[in-house]
Amino acid sequence: MREFSPSQARLLRAWSQGVGGGRRAASVSAVLERCLAVQAQDLRAAALGVRARGSGLTEADVYLALGVERSVVRGWFMRGTLHLVPAGDAGWLRELLAPQLLRRSERRYRELGLGPGELALGEQVITEALAGGPLTRDELAVRMTEAGLKASGQVPFHLVRRSALLGTVCFGPIREDGSATYVLADDWLPASDGPSGADAVGELLTRYLAAHGPATVADFATWSGLGLPAVRSVWRELLGAGLIEPCRVGDLDDYALTAVASPCPEPTGDVRLLPAYDNYLVGFTDRRLSVEPEHEHAVWPGGGQISPTIVVDGLVRGVWRRDRTRAVALEPFDGDPGVDAVALDAELRDISRFLAA
Repeated sequence: MREFSPSQARLLRAWSQGVGGGRRAASVSAVLERCLAVQAQDLRAAALGVRARGSGLTEADVYLALGVERSVVRGWFMRGTLHLVPAGDAGWLRELLAPQLLRRSERRYRELGLGPGELALGEQVITEALAGGPLTRDELAVRMTEAGLKASGQVPFHLVRRSALLGTVCFGPIREDGSATYVLADDWLPASDGPSGADAVGELLTRYLAAHGPATVADFATWSGLGLPAVRSVWRELLGAGLIEPCRVGDLDDYALTAVASPCPEPTGDVRLLPAYDNYLVGFTDRRLSVEPEHEHAVWPGGGQISPTIVVDGLVRGVWRRDRTRAVALEPFDGDPGVDAVALDAELRDISRFLAA
């Protein structure tokens, strides 16, 4: 069993996520292949998450990958939250995760007055409308109303989301005004030939550990949204087969890594400015490796918010924000970000370059 001190585990986790150890990818698709998913309920934050893991990329590159190259797709995956994932993984991820999400949505459908007939009509209207090309949710709502559906409030959102979870539609290109559009999934995504059932859980688990490890079974169960009962047996099977390996972090031995050669990075002062809701903070139930307890409230201020953070060698040293002038305002803990000023300035300039290009 490999053993790591908490600081070594933190460095390795940052390296796995591509936010430490000097690790950066050269393209948007390479970023997503490495970390599997970037949380994307806020698309600008998602793009900045790609930036923090890449080298020389621009926000336009992210939109190009989403809308022209189609190498990346946005959708409701882990925990029912919007993520960017590689387009080639979207099919099997949806097939694994959507059934549970659809069951959890049934009560909400009833609350909105969406019975079986309304749900079927909504899917039909959406499918027929998108046969003519990409449309926004507001444009789809007009079609729903014309078909006799009461498309007010959250009804259009839930009908579109349901169609996406069923595999009928997916997010398409972003319009010049920033509006998201939807398209027919069969026309947009590559054919799904990924794993299914327990094999899909195992694939997701090994990909998760490659991008987040060292981590625990509880970390994976929470991040994926599958829950402990659904993943414990797969976790044990992969450990028994040697496909993942147990490791000890400090005095705890319930962590694991993928069974591949992983470095034990040394601290280099690698600084990253991570966006709000970043995977590096969302992907774990125990936050102590990345955020010291006295600073948790600054990072998780309440109301479901997760602040943009200043991360040095995997440790959160402060938070940041863009002010009204769109300049980046830094708020290091205790007034000191604990990082070389040149490295921090390079990150600040890179954010400006990324958004301006």
